Amino acid sequence: MSVPLEDYALIGDTCTAGLVSRNGSIDWLCLPRFDSGACFAALLGGPEHGHWSLSPTGDGWSATRRYRGDSLVLETTFCGTDGEVRVIDWMPLRDHRPDVARRVEGVRGQVRMRSFFMPRCDFGSIVPWLRPDGRRLEVVAGPDRLTLDSDVDLEVRNKGHAVSDFTVSAGDAVEFHLGWAAGAWGGEEPRLGRDTVRATEEWWHNWVGHCRYDGEYRDAVVRSLITLKALTYAPTGGIVAAPTTSLPERLGGVRNWDYRFCWIRDATFSLLALMDAGYVGEARAWREWLLRAVAGQPEQMQIMYGIDGTRRLPELELGWLPGYEGSRPVRTGNEAAAQFQLDVYGELMDALHQARSEGIAPSEDAWRLQRELMDFLEGHWRDPDNGIWEMRGPRRHFTHSKVMAWVAADRAVKAVDDSGLQGPSDQWKRLRQEIFAEVCQKGYDTRRNTFTQYYGSEALDASLLTIADVGFLPADDDRVRGTVRAVERELLRDGFVQRYTMTDATQRVDGLPPGEGAFLPTAFWLADAYILQGDVGKGRALFERLLDLRNDVGLLSEEYDPDAKRLIGNFPQALSHIPLINTAFSLASRHGPAQRRSARGRT
Repeated sequence: MSVPLEDYALIGDTCTAGLVSRNGSIDWLCLPRFDSGACFAALLGGPEHGHWSLSPTGDGWSATRRYRGDSLVLETTFCGTDGEVRVIDWMPLRDHRPDVARRVEGVRGQVRMRSFFMPRCDFGSIVPWLRPDGRRLEVVAGPDRLTLDSDVDLEVRNKGHAVSDFTVSAGDAVEFHLGWAAGAWGGEEPRLGRDTVRATEEWWHNWVGHCRYDGEYRDAVVRSLITLKALTYAPTGGIVAAPTTSLPERLGGVRNWDYRFCWIRDATFSLLALMDAGYVGEARAWREWLLRAVAGQPEQMQIMYGIDGTRRLPELELGWLPGYEGSRPVRTGNEAAAQFQLDVYGELMDALHQARSEGIAPSEDAWRLQRELMDFLEGHWRDPDNGIWEMRGPRRHFTHSKVMAWVAADRAVKAVDDSGLQGPSDQWKRLRQEIFAEVCQKGYDTRRNTFTQYYGSEALDASLLTIADVGFLPADDDRVRGTVRAVERELLRDGFVQRYTMTDATQRVDGLPPGEGAFLPTAFWLADAYILQGDVGKGRALFERLLDLRNDVGLLSEEYDPDAKRLIGNFPQALSHIPLINTAFSLASRHGPAQRRSARGRT
């Protein structure tokens, strides 16, 4: 059985990230950036596919861990009868250069420690050359080169790994530093200074100091903001959906996707979370990334891009990896990037609308792009698409997609009428009304009093919970209330929300076998729906239940398996932490993100 996701903590430097298990093993790390080949891939293939463990030898050790204050510096304490040690893990933030540092500090008694360093390149497929040079170890495979510096001797053994056995006493400190550099052998790499742990803590503490949230859920909000910042690729401002690939939506299943990319769909939610928390600089950088990524012809707009705006994300299967808990295939890249998803046009238009409303000045290039997107949308909003959930079955007329086409038209109207930009407002008003009328006629089931997943179906879809949030209809409209009741009746599983109706017919819609966990972002959307309807107590209760799913260091994955009582899906997931932030703000104020977004969209 694989290590439960709950047992992992995140370290990162706003360029890449790693996952550290409770037992002191780094089992996932991509260098030099999020979307690079992993040098530690034990998470998806077992220890032989790369890991770096650092822990006491022998049995009888208990481990507790925490982040040092409001930072991404992880501290794991091992206690046993013979002594106590701390293992501190962090990634310094210095000039977008990836480094991993680990320190062992003796607290009590004498403790025998072992560092077992087994790097593997290209997601565990390549055993690199290891060349020791005193207490420095050079690791080379193709274009990649790693250097491991240590305060203790390193012994290279067979099968491409290095071991360090050493003892620490109270007051001792032993440090390791792993760095990445392009190129082959040679060249002296600067050693990491011992003050970097303090500097890293201070960097995070200073960043958190700008947070404007001071409500009752501060710890959860701040940890989510730190996670969101850690998932930001600083050189471009892009925010990845998760630092991992192929963590399954169902244990042992095939719904395993690469999330190390930036989704347009996350744009509005991310902007609102960052701006409400006071991080206007990050919000502006995210907006600029959006504009650069989608630059070009409207028909070429994608639903996702690489962290630097890369468009080609070919999907490959890594057959040598058995996958997390046997969940195969393991994939890199994501062919959904080539899908047509109508809703992203609305998400982009709304994100730029929200940015203007929050005082981020519009640019001529941004408005020119929006005008071109509207021209394209007018001619294509009636086309079937793959929908918000990136269905791999036939394209359909998904109701949520049409609602978001309405959002695009609505925000275009407001850009002219409210912000004074130039455009055919009357033409867009007619388009807005035309879309509204069709959705209410074809996407609504009068018998069951609910909007449906796609035109003519009886299936439900949790994305319809956002109808009031985006301002398509007010939250107290009977059709909205009926949809919320239908979701409660048919999509709740052990109190959590599934994305859509899971039946045998589902396979014909998404092209995959049915079955997955409860999708955590949709549960936050349900909490927002309750808040907008005035049932704040019910929204708060659901919100707090979701908070209880976080692991001991405050992290959430994409989904939750109510039967196994485990987090599943890629981890940690930005789209789980972003609505956590937004719902907390909505609970704290009558003018939170959900209330403002719905009010700004209401005609």
